[in-house]
Amino acid sequence: MQVDDLSIVYQGNPLFKGATFTLQTGERCGLVGRNGSGKTTLFRILSGKETPDSGSITMRKKYAIGMLDQHIVFTKPTLIEEAALGLREEEKECIYKAETILFGLGFREEDLERSPSEFSGGYQLRLHLAKVLISDPDCLFLDEPTNYLDIVSIRWFQRFLQDWKGEFVLISHDREFMDSVTTHTMGIHRQKIHKVQGSTITFYEQLFQQEEIYERTRQNQEKKRAHTQSFIDRFGAKASKATQAASRQKLLSRIPVLEKLRELNHLDFSFKEAPFPGKSMLDATEVAFSYNSETTLIEGLTLSVEKAERIAIIGKNGRGKSTILRLLAQELSPRSGTLKCSENTRIGYFGQTNIDRLHPRHTIEEEISIANSALNMTEVRSICGLMMFSSDRATKLTSVLSGGERSRVLLGKILAKPCNVLLLDEPTHHLDMESIEALIDALEDFEGAVIIVTHSELILKRLSLDKIIVCREGQQEMFLGNYEDFLDKDGWHDEADMAKPKKKVNTQQEDKQQRANQVNARAKALKPITQEIERTETSILNLELEQEQTNTKLVEISQKNAGAAIQELSRNIAQRQKKLDELYKRLEELSQQRAAIDT
Repeated sequence: MQVDDLSIVYQGNPLFKGATFTLQTGERCGLVGRNGSGKTTLFRILSGKETPDSGSITMRKKYAIGMLDQHIVFTKPTLIEEAALGLREEEKECIYKAETILFGLGFREEDLERSPSEFSGGYQLRLHLAKVLISDPDCLFLDEPTNYLDIVSIRWFQRFLQDWKGEFVLISHDREFMDSVTTHTMGIHRQKIHKVQGSTITFYEQLFQQEEIYERTRQNQEKKRAHTQSFIDRFGAKASKATQAASRQKLLSRIPVLEKLRELNHLDFSFKEAPFPGKSMLDATEVAFSYNSETTLIEGLTLSVEKAERIAIIGKNGRGKSTILRLLAQELSPRSGTLKCSENTRIGYFGQTNIDRLHPRHTIEEEISIANSALNMTEVRSICGLMMFSSDRATKLTSVLSGGERSRVLLGKILAKPCNVLLLDEPTHHLDMESIEALIDALEDFEGAVIIVTHSELILKRLSLDKIIVCREGQQEMFLGNYEDFLDKDGWHDEADMAKPKKKVNTQQEDKQQRANQVNARAKALKPITQEIERTETSILNLELEQEQTNTKLVEISQKNAGAAIQELSRNIAQRQKKLDELYKRLEELSQQRAAIDT
């Protein structure tokens, strides 16, 4: 793929201009940039879904691009049939390939015959991703594909991409995941697109070096211009120095004026700590919880949270991770067991449901003020500024904010009120890489306790964890130690095995028998349709022959002016034509039925 001089303006603001780059055979490229820089827009342009304001995109003929669409439509009655739509024509019998990818992305064998409409939005996105992967295109465009995956599925997906033979471009807020699967990094920065070979670390190191060189050059140019201008001002009016002054004037005109780089906003903050004189902040004893009477989600959970502890809750989706946080935040009540919270405990809770609770008619400033009514407007605006909302942007309604902006508002609400326990449910979900780094720094500096649900192994490794609650099917296990210890001593091996199809691989003879059965079933369904098609075609042929003969007679009789005979033949022709129209309509219906079974 060759991109030349690409430019696009969005709502009057240029996202990027003059972008030129290539995607060579076998390249796996990570695409980075701040939220709102135009990463998703670039994807849509490269895939032909949007048109740039200028520039060209060239790729070889029949170059297939696989991309997740925003609008998901399912047409088949079962999960496995829907996924199999991604198979190439020559692979239509390779159901095992579809199963392998579905199981890798977290589906279970009992899910295969369920309707796609029964699954949550997150799992429907997984199914859509599975269809794209199953289709095996030349190039993948992946926009935050891990957002709705759990750690086990992400680790499988990581191995899948490492083995990918074609090209792909990946947008991800997870730097460690991106660096583990890519060969190149491309970034949108200051309305330009830069590309390097290597990881995000290499990319940002080179970018910062370039900006340092630019700034030193700019300062030297400014000094040179100032010195030259000073000479002109001092001696320009003196006849003896006129020639030199004119020469310096020409020199000044040749010294380029370099604009000072605009300072970029950075998320830079720290959580305010509320004092805690004791030791035990939260205690859970034999806690059980279920959303219905049939299934117990949490069973026998016992946990003591002490000051400054770092605790992670990990596991596959649907195993109760967020529910544990909601129990600790006292948003839910346990079915049995006890939850005790010290009177000095002050909780700051970042939950996915909290993001949805931002009032659509409130401004950012109003939401921060509601979190702590004791703050004056100067303090509120200071917090807004820390969250990268300038004075004019802080008056925006929360209803018009992006997912990343809403996450920053919720972080700002936590900042507004001192706390000593942070409960964080996927806090990086909508943040860009720079904001995630700022959040990790703030968590490392926080002296209170942190309990976090995250699928980011980068965060799990960066935080000095004391405990890990591992949510497995039907139980919660306590692991004492950090994430590296967990991987060494326990890890995800048993969970990873679940990602393999439980069905045994058929022998060659069994494959032949399976295909034979499928062929027989298809033939059985096709037989009555085929027979009716043949009868209909025969009827059409006979009627058209009769129609042709009648038309010939009509021409002959018309020459004899036989009025009554002409009327009779004309009626016959009209009736026969009506019958022909009905037969052709039926033939079309039968052909469609046959095509549906044949595919």
